[in-house]
Amino acid sequence: MSKEFEIVREFAVDAEPQQVWDAFTTGTAGWLWPMEYAEGEGGGAPFGGSVTVWDPPHRLVDRVEDPALLPPVQSLNQLERVIEPREGGGSWVRYVHSGIFVEDWDSQYDGAAKHTDFYLHTLRQYLEHFTGRPATHSSAEGPAASAAPGSLDAVGRALGLADGAQPGDRVRVELPGAAPFDAVVDYRNAYFLGLHGEDALYRFFGRGAWGAPVEVVVHGFGADADPKETGRVWQEWINGVFA
Repeated sequence: MSKEFEIVREFAVDAEPQQVWDAFTTGTAGWLWPMEYAEGEGGGAPFGGSVTVWDPPHRLVDRVEDPALLPPVQSLNQLERVIEPREGGGSWVRYVHSGIFVEDWDSQYDGAAKHTDFYLHTLRQYLEHFTGRPATHSSAEGPAASAAPGSLDAVGRALGLADGAQPGDRVRVELPGAAPFDAVVDYRNAYFLGLHGEDALYRFFGRGAWGAPVEVVVHGFGADADPKETGRVWQEWINGVFA
């Protein structure tokens, strides 16, 4: 049965409103995935949507109303971001994801809400450490076996993390065919793991709770970042973890 949903998150960031606006409109590869907007109300938005409010750097709303452009479980999707300056510097952000799920409402809402928390955490990491730097986006999806319970724990162990590792803990990651690197855990729960390196954010999605395999996403900010090679290295690694 179709049912509306709304996911609302509010948070403060030590970034100016224009920097936050840029992250939402032109810097999405640095924390989410590459997306493009056509400036102005009525302009094109990701996934075949359209911009309904374009008020830089304060408010951005885009909407997809054509069910043919959405996943089968959804018939409407809207994103709203409100950015306000904070006294003394920085910004206050209100993020609202709303729409209509047409089936499996509880599971879809649970997945969307948990993913929203992780994405917005990554946004804050980007704004704190890498804002304004050119970004690349790479991804790799694990095999079907990685959808099993406990897969994200296996990913953590393969990275060299102790089972009880928490945000703030450090790890040295060694991948076949790539230079080792040092990173800090910045997010960890039963569903997601985030590492922050010198020139990249490493995101691990344990989507078994929603019947999907593990996904690895790398937001690279190094001057010599090669997204194709990065994707290849991580694809080989994640395949090996679940071989």
